[in-house]
Amino acid sequence: MASRAFITGLSGLTITPLERAFLREAAPWGLIIFKRNISNPQQVADLVRDFRDVVGWEAPVLVDQEGGRVQRLGPPHWPVYPPGGVYGAIYDRDQASGLAAARLGAHLIASDLRALGIDVDCLPLADVPVSDGDPIIGDRAYGTDPAKVAAIAGAVADGLLAGGVLPVLKHLPGHGRARADSHKELPVVDTDRATLERTDFAAFRPLAGLPLGMTAHVVFSAIDRLAPATTSVTMVREVIRGSIGFAGLLMSDDVSMGALSGTIAERSQQALAAGCDVVLHCNGDLAEMREVAGVAPELGGAAARRADAALALRSQREEFDVAAAREIFNAMVA
Repeated sequence: MASRAFITGLSGLTITPLERAFLREAAPWGLIIFKRNISNPQQVADLVRDFRDVVGWEAPVLVDQEGGRVQRLGPPHWPVYPPGGVYGAIYDRDQASGLAAARLGAHLIASDLRALGIDVDCLPLADVPVSDGDPIIGDRAYGTDPAKVAAIAGAVADGLLAGGVLPVLKHLPGHGRARADSHKELPVVDTDRATLERTDFAAFRPLAGLPLGMTAHVVFSAIDRLAPATTSVTMVREVIRGSIGFAGLLMSDDVSMGALSGTIAERSQQALAAGCDVVLHCNGDLAEMREVAGVAPELGGAAARRADAALALRSQREEFDVAAAREIFNAMVA
C-alpha cells in the first residue's frame, strides 16, 4: 500500500492497539515524536522500530531537536545543545568558527538521533526576527542579517546530512516578523513585499535546494491578505516555489495549531490544495489523526518524487568520532 500524504503523531510512549490499527489502515508517510513519546533511549528506539514494523517500511521519523528551548530529547539521557543564537554570536566574532560550531553541533545531534532510528530533524530555521516580533522565534534564530542566517542554517543542514539525518528548512517563507505565536493565534505581517524579498525571503533562497521544508502559519498581507502561507496558493506558488525557489518536499506546519481555522480535515485539505506535499499533524489525538487521514491522498506524482529524493539522502553518512567531536564542540560553545 502506498503511503498517504501526511505525517502523524502518537499519544504516548508506546503504540496503542487503536493507533496500531489506524497506522496499518491509514499508512502515513512519517511519524513525528514529542516529549510525551520519550522516556529513555531503549524506549524511543523500540517505538521507532515498532512504528516502522507497523507501516511496513523504513518510513521517516521526525523530531524537533534544535537546542535551547526546543529540544525534545534532553538530560539525563541526551546532552543539552545551545540555541541557534549562540552560533550567531560565535559567527560575529569569527565567521569560520561560527559556521564550524553550527555544523559540528548539528552533526552531534544527528549522531544522537540516528542511534535511536530517528532520521529527520525539524531544523534549521532561516527565520529573520525583528525587534518587536513575538519571542516564539527569539534566540532560536541565528541572527538578523539574512546572509548570516542563511550561512549558519546551511552549516547546520550540512552537519545533519553528514550524520545521515535529513534537515527540514523552516518556517517558509519566514516567521521572524510575526507578532503573535502561531501555536496560539494567526500572525499577520503587513510589511511590503519589496522589504520581505530583501530580508525574510532572502534568507531562504540560498537554502532552496534542501530536501525538506515546512511552511509558516503566517499571513503576509502584501501578497495574500487572507490566507496564511500554509494554506495560500499564492504564497506557495509565487513565493515559496517561485521567488525563493524551494524545490524539496514541502510539509505544512502542524495543522492542529491555533493559527489555523476550520476543522482539522478542512485545514488539511486547504494545505494540500495550496501546494503542500504533506500535511503535518502533531498532537496525537486519534480522532484528529483520522480526520487528516480521511482527506490525505496517496503520495504520488511530483510529491512522491520529491519524497524519494529526500529519503535517498539518509544513507550519506560521514565517519565520525563522537567523543572527540563532543569535546571539541563543548570548547567551541563554552
